[in-house]
Amino acid sequence: MRNGTLHHLAAFAHGDAGGNPAGVWIGDELPDAAAMQRIAADVGASETAFIAPASGDRRKIRYFSPEIEVSFCGHATIASGVVLGRNDGEGTYTLDTPVGEVEVTAQSHDETMEASLRSVATRQEAIAEDALAETLACLGWSAEDLDPSLPPVKAWAGAWHYVIAVADQATLENLDYDFGALKALMQHEGLTTLQLLWREHEDLFHARNPFPVGGVVEDPATGAAAAALGGYLRDANLVAAPFEFAVLQGESMGMPSLIFVDVPVDGGIMVRGTARSI
Repeated sequence: MRNGTLHHLAAFAHGDAGGNPAGVWIGDELPDAAAMQRIAADVGASETAFIAPASGDRRKIRYFSPEIEVSFCGHATIASGVVLGRNDGEGTYTLDTPVGEVEVTAQSHDETMEASLRSVATRQEAIAEDALAETLACLGWSAEDLDPSLPPVKAWAGAWHYVIAVADQATLENLDYDFGALKALMQHEGLTTLQLLWREHEDLFHARNPFPVGGVVEDPATGAAAAALGGYLRDANLVAAPFEFAVLQGESMGMPSLIFVDVPVDGGIMVRGTARSI
């Protein structure tokens, strides 16, 4: 591959079969957008990160799903951090993303490379009543299924997501949505994924993340959505910062993934995890 090396990893791995596959392409110069889109489609992972230059503490990064470019991707950033840590050494790397500067830190623990990222500043918007009703209809859910302690919201930490929590675990486990209808709705609303949640404990969430806009039925681990969730919990004063929580995702797909989230009093949200080579 001209001027670049492609790595294949599964980020936020929780066991030998877990994690969300990602491509990490590193080269002297980024290919043009059409070439990056072709490479991402060939890789077939929910996202492939493209990084240049091939050395240095500060790099440019872009993210492509099999069908579209996305503004920011958490799991591909974690995978990138692990690759940078393995190849260039532990430490902090500054990534110039399409949404701003994101620092990723690589550190080895018990011979396993772990990466953490600090997101851009978070923000939220209310979901219009008609958009929420249409979303629930696509999911086969009703307003009565929702967790009243976590009101639905549109949340950002580099990409927009609807955060929708249900009261019962079975509702989440039995998810079966209308791919075409949800894709059209999400494109209209400018969403990357839906962050669908069930809270088992105060500091443990189970998540499922439809990603039809990227040509993917479901994402096994979504770091950007986990950061957006952390920002929402803090900014809405639902939990007192600083605090930590974990997100289990991908269980229903046989690809269990574990995302750790550290929420400071202010500023970007910290998301961390491991990545295994695939």
